[in-house]
Amino acid sequence: MATIQQQWERFYRWGPFGLLFLATLLALLTRDLVSSPAEQRTAVPLALAALAVQILHATGRIPGRGYYWTRAVLAFGLSWLNPFYSIYAVLGYYDAHRYLTRRWALAGSSITAVTMAGAQSGGLPPSSLGQAVAFGGLFVLNTALVHIFAGLSVREAEHARVQAETIAELERANARLEQALAENAALQAQLLVQAREAGVSDERRRLAAEIHDTIAQGLTGIITQLQAAADDEHVRHATALARESLREARRSVQDLAPTHLEHDTLPAALKKITDGRAHLTVTGTEERLHDELQTTLLRIAQEALANATRHARADRIGVTLSYMDDEVTLDIRDDGRGFTRPSGGFGLTAMRERAARVAGTLEIESEPGRGTAVSARVPLIRHG
Repeated sequence: MATIQQQWERFYRWGPFGLLFLATLLALLTRDLVSSPAEQRTAVPLALAALAVQILHATGRIPGRGYYWTRAVLAFGLSWLNPFYSIYAVLGYYDAHRYLTRRWALAGSSITAVTMAGAQSGGLPPSSLGQAVAFGGLFVLNTALVHIFAGLSVREAEHARVQAETIAELERANARLEQALAENAALQAQLLVQAREAGVSDERRRLAAEIHDTIAQGLTGIITQLQAAADDEHVRHATALARESLREARRSVQDLAPTHLEHDTLPAALKKITDGRAHLTVTGTEERLHDELQTTLLRIAQEALANATRHARADRIGVTLSYMDDEVTLDIRDDGRGFTRPSGGFGLTAMRERAARVAGTLEIESEPGRGTAVSARVPLIRHG
């Protein structure tokens, strides 16, 4: 739906054609009543000149000031020959402010007032004293109306200007508010990650120390005692089990501290754990993420890869790490067996909890025989 401004623009461009056509039609119908044959012949080239001026204006080939004054002169001449051409001359009231400065707009409107008063009083020049008096009164009336409407137009323009400035200021304020809200949200997410990281790091160190000081040390002592015992089949079996348990305990200690990320970036660490197991793709501009975010994504990738290889029996696995404007996504897809619903195992629950701890989300999609897709999203919070 066109706005009022657009409707006015169409009127300024095409309205004069309609008014000129209407004025010419009425002039032809009344030519024998108000015009002499000589005036009728004179009106023809003036009307054609007015049409040419309108075409030049519509095609942008004549400047606005020149168009206004040329049209005003032609409209005055046509109205002198036939008062019905004042229908065309009335345009001078509507677009003086559009094409002329304020002072010249008043002058142009005054010329239009002369033309309109002459037509309203019966034509120019006045043929009698009564017609001259009528012309004077109508000219005063038209001039007064010009000044009244000009004042209203100025006030309306000022009101529109103030309103536009107010709207622009509100838009700038809204933009600043949205920017501040976005910055506050990012800061809040960063503080949340840092707080959780502090608690998780402390818990990791405590668990690693306990495993090292209790389980691992106890298993080392058991192995030592078993090695000193007699060479028995059960003893050898127990020794093998103890060694396996010790390896698992040490692996748990290592897992609690993300050694892959000590010297590598997240893409490099993912490259190492996917080498020979999955195809890795990295998109977007790589960023050095906050340590807790990198650790979370790496652990999710490790767990998803383990599920795909050990449980899903997948032949092909794809890992995609995507850096976006305000978040990082990690997608792991496989062509394994899939499942109808999660079994409730610790692995899937742990992945969701890891993502939630850093204000992220994790989604899992799977169908029997059509593989599994794991998608993790975390906020992009840079290191430091």
